[in-house]
Amino acid sequence: MAPIDTPDPELLAAARAAAARAHAPYSRFHVGAALRSASGRVHAGCNVENAAYPLTGCAERHAIAAGVLAEGADFAIADVLVVALDPAGALQPAPPCGGCRQQILEHGRHARVQFVDGDARWCAETIATLLPFGFRLD
Repeated sequence: MAPIDTPDPELLAAARAAAARAHAPYSRFHVGAALRSASGRVHAGCNVENAAYPLTGCAERHAIAAGVLAEGADFAIADVLVVALDPAGALQPAPPCGGCRQQILEHGRHARVQFVDGDARWCAETIATLLPFGFRLD
């Protein structure tokens, strides 16, 4: 992973605010994601858990859905930042899951993704690095 000194402050604030609104009664693991579209707009989402675990929705996918809703067919991702907080509010490692990586790739082939790694450092990677063999339908 490529460590960075400081995550994007605007995206970090939006992701933290989204994580504070997460619905995580089962895991108590609050995740917020914020993205900046190619047009410069910021969209955020949070995780929403469900007792039927497969129905749980990831923060990244909810932020993407908010971007698509707001911007329509021209929506494209430039940057994504993910924040995960434990019940005490401490940052936890939370790179996007495989499904979220695929959705980020489909909406931003050159998107930069920022997250905390397993050593508690902020990292930034391109989505192509995180998902080198992403599925594509041409």
